[in-house]
Amino acid sequence: MGTLDAIIIAIIEGLTEFLPISSTGHMIIVSALLGINKDEFTKLFEVCIQLGAILAVVVLYWKKFFVFDKNRLNFYIKLFLAVLPALIIGFLLADKIDALLESPLVVGITLLVGGIILLFVDNLFTKPEIDHDEQISFFRAIRIGFWQCIAMIPGVSRSAATIIGGMQQKLTRNVAAEFSFFLAVPTMAAATGYKLLKERELLISHPENIKLLLIGNVVAFIVAMIAIKFFITTLKKYGFRVWGYYRIIVGIAILVAIGMGYKLSI
Repeated sequence: MGTLDAIIIAIIEGLTEFLPISSTGHMIIVSALLGINKDEFTKLFEVCIQLGAILAVVVLYWKKFFVFDKNRLNFYIKLFLAVLPALIIGFLLADKIDALLESPLVVGITLLVGGIILLFVDNLFTKPEIDHDEQISFFRAIRIGFWQCIAMIPGVSRSAATIIGGMQQKLTRNVAAEFSFFLAVPTMAAATGYKLLKERELLISHPENIKLLLIGNVVAFIVAMIAIKFFITTLKKYGFRVWGYYRIIVGIAILVAIGMGYKLSI
């Protein structure tokens, strides 16, 4: 992986992390097109630059994280409970998840199926009851956390899974989206920490990789700052349908390319 490759992947991450179109799926496809998907460092890079993207949430919603009042403790407890299922399942199935990360075919299928689902999401949950994150109960937070686990399959989209999970738990579309953003912070921080610890030799033996990670996180952070505001605006105006069509088009394109013999896989 070179510097230009790192910047391209980081831009893709920043653009797609908070959109319901799967950042991991897009990075897998782009890294395959760039010819760097056989690089052991690439998978580490694709996980760790998500930390840069989710730090944009901390900056944009800094009051949620750093202005302490009587509701902050409940906010932190809800995030802790919601992230637990992903931590446990991710640890137990780490090797199988890594294997799935090598498959553009899985990405193509999940993008297509997920796109079809998004076409109908807005009509499935029409009677929300919760219009503020303080109204989310601890049990609802845990249930949303289990929805997040579905996104361990590449192409599903963590954002889509948690937002749909939130709407299924009676959250309004906007509150579900914001809670999805908040939940990304501990989830991606834990995933990055675990990946860095597990693959630390890739950094110790190749110091240049540290520079690439720093560049990637900075680029992902800047792009994500813009993408978050864009997503909230389009979600309010158009709902999920536009992203459903996008996923279907990209999913079909990937499957057609694979069927025609293009080498998108390892």
